[in-house]
Amino acid sequence: MAKTASPADNPKNFVNSVAKAFAVLKSFSAEEFELTITEIAERAEMDRGTAFRLVQTLVKLGYLHANEATRHYRLSLKCLDLGYTALSAGNLRGQAEPLLRELVPALGDAASLGVLDGSDVVYLARVSAGLDRHKIDRRPGSRIKAYAAALGHVMLAGLPKNEQIARLEATERIKLSERTLTDLKALLTRLDQVRKQGYAVSDGENAYGLRTLAAPVFGPDKSIVAGISLTVDANRIDIKAFEKSALPEVLRVAKLLTNAVQMSG
Repeated sequence: MAKTASPADNPKNFVNSVAKAFAVLKSFSAEEFELTITEIAERAEMDRGTAFRLVQTLVKLGYLHANEATRHYRLSLKCLDLGYTALSAGNLRGQAEPLLRELVPALGDAASLGVLDGSDVVYLARVSAGLDRHKIDRRPGSRIKAYAAALGHVMLAGLPKNEQIARLEATERIKLSERTLTDLKALLTRLDQVRKQGYAVSDGENAYGLRTLAAPVFGPDKSIVAGISLTVDANRIDIKAFEKSALPEVLRVAKLLTNAVQMSG
């Protein structure tokens, strides 16, 4: 059956100036958080005059902050208002946090709630204790590549195979450790295994010295809307013992969140 086109697919409904404004906002990154007009224009792929006008508009609206002394610009805290609304995800974050706290530090060193956005996992909530030495940033709003994480695998596994392939091929797949799967065929085999067993296991695939279990959260239509994960320092417990002790609790929390989502839907 052919997919019905949505209004957003109609080129007549596309407002180019809005797209350019978002290109300006997306030109900033954690590494390049302060930029000049010239740098913004280069990253947003537009001429300097257009970049200047858009930047001044965003300054006026409060989404960019101008440093007049250095002529640099950065994202303002007002941008968080947009992100927080999306991260709330129907209060799923608020429902998840107390359940994640039940897992840490009793069974693991960090527990997370995330959603799939394209080829990335976006973190909605994170409870952490004891992983300081790994220096890994997983605060709400941060992103990791789904192909290399148990949390990503458990959500990708719920997609049709053609969609899995599209998302896996949409990003560069590099080895984060010697155990990271990057081969497309191997990843698809892993996703099939995850779908059949109902959870994902990672032993040092996303980062050296970390072991992770992940489980899906299902929406009212039985599609996967989010995932939860529990991570432990490899020095604390071996993978088999971790799976035996923690997996039942990870699945229990995922089930509770699934029930909450389905009741609210």
